[in-house]
Amino acid sequence: MHASLQRKFSFSYIAIILAVLILLNTYPLITSENLTFRSKQSSLQGSVSVMVTALSGLEELSEENVAGAMTLVEETGISRVLVTDASGRVLYDTRETDGAIGRYAFYTELVQALRGEDVFYTEFSDKAFKSRAASPVIYHSQTIGAVYAYEYDTEQAELLLSLQRNLLTISAVVLVFAGGISVLLSRVLTRRFGVLTDAIRKMREGSYSHRAEVGGHDEISELAAEFNDMADRLQTTEDARRRFVSDASHELKTPLAGIRLLSDSILQTENMDAQTVREFVGDIEQESERLARITENLLRLTRLDSGMLPEAQRVDLSSVIARVVRMLRLVAEEKQIDLSYEIRREGQTLAIEDEIHEIIYNLTENAIKYNRPGGAVRVTLRQEKQAAVLRVADTGPGIPADCRESIFQPFFRVDKSRSREMGGVGLGLALVREIAVLHGGSVTVENSSENGTTFSVTLPLAQRC
Repeated sequence: MHASLQRKFSFSYIAIILAVLILLNTYPLITSENLTFRSKQSSLQGSVSVMVTALSGLEELSEENVAGAMTLVEETGISRVLVTDASGRVLYDTRETDGAIGRYAFYTELVQALRGEDVFYTEFSDKAFKSRAASPVIYHSQTIGAVYAYEYDTEQAELLLSLQRNLLTISAVVLVFAGGISVLLSRVLTRRFGVLTDAIRKMREGSYSHRAEVGGHDEISELAAEFNDMADRLQTTEDARRRFVSDASHELKTPLAGIRLLSDSILQTENMDAQTVREFVGDIEQESERLARITENLLRLTRLDSGMLPEAQRVDLSSVIARVVRMLRLVAEEKQIDLSYEIRREGQTLAIEDEIHEIIYNLTENAIKYNRPGGAVRVTLRQEKQAAVLRVADTGPGIPADCRESIFQPFFRVDKSRSREMGGVGLGLALVREIAVLHGGSVTVENSSENGTTFSVTLPLAQRC
């Protein structure tokens, strides 16, 4: 493919250069030929006019008086001159051998001249300019004869041929030189494409760390830069995918291992008392529920990543907040947490209500779970510019500064032991972020210290009907 592209570029360059050279060769030759033709016409017709002037004073043309008049005409250097009477009989001929004196000449130019026309014709053939001119000799408005001149010029032809040869020589040199440059440039260009193609091939084979090293500041280097940027993002995505699969496998193995251990204990222990069996079965149920939660959240994340969601509708945020607070109030009271909410301004957003419920529920439940006994959780809703801003504030121990971005990654937990104790698997905040981004919003840790943490969720407001 590289070689094919190189050939295409080379042939294109050479074709353009060849077309330019043909134009540069043709135009000077045509121009020179036309100039020579005009020069020949002017010169030959001028000479014929001089001869006609010398003869026009004669009342009648005869061999004697024509010869006498022509002797008065300066040497013209014309190859042949004929003078005829009104009937076309030759009275004068400069050709020394095989002259036509006394015979009739019926050259086309002479016939036209005897009809009263001035005639000129020239051609370039056989390495010579062949020119013919004829004019009538008029006495008292009567055509009494004609003058015919023929010129065979090899000197001007040689000059034109020499110009042609020089142009061809120069063109050949230029073509060879330009052709070599074209091949070189094509090779350099296609080599850069080859570097990019090799990088794409290696990426297709799974080598996401490979980059296309293409220098320059042109479109190809820009294309390589875009490719490298895409490779960076793909590598980041691939690293995240592998980390996600590894973490998911680990999280799924833990409850499965617990279930297997508890079930083996029941099966392998003879005469186990009923109370112990019930306790083991209860533990198996808890691990099963935990496994189900992990699986459900993983499926939800996958669904969010693929964008396979129902059509968005107007969702009243204040009603969702009120419902979530009612659901979690008993949980908060059990932990002696003061749970409250404030709607500073009602707002609607275009979203899937279940997903908005998931955001508010996860953030509020986490604020209750990881709070201090006797603490407080406050949920507020306000409008800022053209967005609805939901804040969930708690009085817990806070989140370390170096963990505030990582907490939105799947399976990340600040305190793993405490999270497992609370039944968390590290997917709740990841779901919150994915849902918010999918609805055109964002979620951030607005502030966090040892006195508590505030999560802020921004969602676009639905346009009023």
